[in-house]
Amino acid sequence: MDLQLSVALIQTSLFWQDPAKNRAWFSEKIRTIEKGADLIVLPEMFTTGFTMTPEATDKAEGIKTLQWMKFEARTTNAAVIGSIPFYENEQYTNRLFFVEPNGNYHYYDKRHTFTLAGEHLTYASGKELLVVDYKGFKICPLICYDLRFPVWSRNTANYDILLYVANWPKPRITAWDTLLKARAIENMAYCIGVNRIGKDENNYEYVGHSACYDALGTQMAFSTKDEVLNMVIKKEDLITTRTKFRFLEDKDNFTLQ
Repeated sequence: MDLQLSVALIQTSLFWQDPAKNRAWFSEKIRTIEKGADLIVLPEMFTTGFTMTPEATDKAEGIKTLQWMKFEARTTNAAVIGSIPFYENEQYTNRLFFVEPNGNYHYYDKRHTFTLAGEHLTYASGKELLVVDYKGFKICPLICYDLRFPVWSRNTANYDILLYVANWPKPRITAWDTLLKARAIENMAYCIGVNRIGKDENNYEYVGHSACYDALGTQMAFSTKDEVLNMVIKKEDLITTRTKFRFLEDKDNFTLQ
């Protein structure tokens, strides 16, 4: 039987620096997802918005949100993915959690902090790429600004899915659209991006454009609305494309130092 993955992207507005309210809001959204989803993906910093003042909320909120993600993953029998400001070892990171239904979790700290907003002054940069084996798929989750740096996401691990969570504002949304498609094509992988909508307290506007592209760059899903965007990823389609077009075999032989 062909392996497939049912993915639900939650594209919505966020409550500024209010983790409890955002957790309750996303619980409501998750309850609307039909049973059978394998992955539920939330935006970047889904408990606060893209804040440069994480100390405005309790340092314990990161652990509370991780426990909430474990509960939602267990309840829905789906992996729950999203990033939050996380405090550990006397520093903050923009940390993505990939929480499985059995309670196991993996995390990735954002490599490329957004210097234009001063993110590098508030959050420590991550050093390790994450690839998760889940239900027969190898998934590489990344965060927002990482999308602009193709060497970091270069497909040397033979992953099947690139997954970006973001707070990507309207003025640069054309770059988001273009780069998601480019990352899919150059890595011969599905590329999924989930963005937020609405305005934040800094008056930045977000218009969504959550989307999924296949390994040839064909758009499989797209939205600008407040909604749950659903798609099905098929392993056989990816294998067929990679077998016919063996572009990854011709990639340059170098590694990131």
